[in-house]
Amino acid sequence: MSMHQHERVEIVGPAGRLEGLYQAGERAAVVVCHPHPLFGGTMRNKVVYWMARAFEDIGCAVVRFNFRGVERSEGEYDEGRGEADDARAALDWLGARHPEAPLWLAGFSFGCYAGLQAARSDERVARMFAVAPAVNHWSFDFMAGDTRPLTVVQGRADEIVPFSEVQDWVDTQAQVDFHAIAGAGHFFPEHMDVMTRSLLSAIEIDANRP
Repeated sequence: MSMHQHERVEIVGPAGRLEGLYQAGERAAVVVCHPHPLFGGTMRNKVVYWMARAFEDIGCAVVRFNFRGVERSEGEYDEGRGEADDARAALDWLGARHPEAPLWLAGFSFGCYAGLQAARSDERVARMFAVAPAVNHWSFDFMAGDTRPLTVVQGRADEIVPFSEVQDWVDTQAQVDFHAIAGAGHFFPEHMDVMTRSLLSAIEIDANRP
């Protein structure tokens, strides 16, 4: 039997119900946020799927969800503001299910912008993960001064988010585990395994420390 047994769930968001997929686990509780809703981004995006699966494979509880206005989620696109509120609702939902577990937030592309806003204002979030953060489209200045562990994974051949701009942003952050993947594009078509290993590397290092 597969260990990936996803439960369809509904999260009460500020603009209505948000549909999600939840996998139980105990190691940590992870909210995963998808890319831009107006460009086909959903919780079923391939990168989001493999990010979620990577956390599930190490025993984490994971919820990935559709932002407002996507598929069966209620509401309308709100340029990142409302989507950050949706991510906060997902953090509240998962935190209530796993009050004793560390709470983590992960996002891909636009999902980093919405998700990290939610995490920045939530002291419960112990770790953050950003894959191809779209720093060329939105300001991530709200992250200034945050000292919690942040893993950033970026393709050097990203055709949507320039590597140099992500590098410049990473240099402003205090606690970053940065992984630059040679030859990888925005959706990591030939580098998905490297992306997922990079995503988890800091967790494994910390787990092995005396």
